[in-house]
Amino acid sequence: MTLSLGHLAARTTGLLAATYGVYVATTWARYGHPRPARLCRAHPDMPGDLLDRFMPTYEVGERSRLRVAAPPDATMAVARALDLGRLPVARALFRTRAWLLGERAVPLTPVRELATATQAMGWGMLADEPRALVMGTVCHPWEANPGFQPVAPAHFAAFDEPGFVRIAWAVGAEPDGEGGSVAWTETRVATTDAAARARFRPYWAVLSPGILLIRWAALRLVRREAERVARPVPAL
Repeated sequence: MTLSLGHLAARTTGLLAATYGVYVATTWARYGHPRPARLCRAHPDMPGDLLDRFMPTYEVGERSRLRVAAPPDATMAVARALDLGRLPVARALFRTRAWLLGERAVPLTPVRELATATQAMGWGMLADEPRALVMGTVCHPWEANPGFQPVAPAHFAAFDEPGFVRIAWAVGAEPDGEGGSVAWTETRVATTDAAARARFRPYWAVLSPGILLIRWAALRLVRREAERVARPVPAL
């Protein structure tokens, strides 16, 4: 029996909804049990204490890596210049989040340089190293206006004002041992009390797929641009 387009669309929608439901349930159950960072390093040479300096214990830890056919310095230069506004998935997530929380969507900051754009949103610079950049903030992610607030690097790890979520996010590039590099990104999240955790846990379970998609798309944009810049110019 041949399925009509309507039936096929309904089945596809049902499958996607079921998959999403499983993801939400799994993410809810996993919350508070992140994988050990030492088992998930983007590369063995990656500085082990980079994020440990600012968030040694955390409730959420998400990491991604991608091999790039370009030297680490070139890859990192592209990552620093990353414009999240170029990513359709980032724009879509901002609109979806605003719709879910009943707020008008706020456009991404029209500044190309990644650190400057992130700081304009309320994040602070925690570390700026040759091959890694670490940003951090405290906020209320479940609110329409999260109220991003920077915290000085020396005080970030000890911040414990009730009702807040601490987020540390890093991006970097390391040599792959073959003349190329490994672009990586890591995000860690910790709440300051049980009340904040109770509000953040469902927020993360529902909206984290969009956040992970942004990271996935961002690393691929970095790879494309870094490989384009590093590509030898043909001799005339």
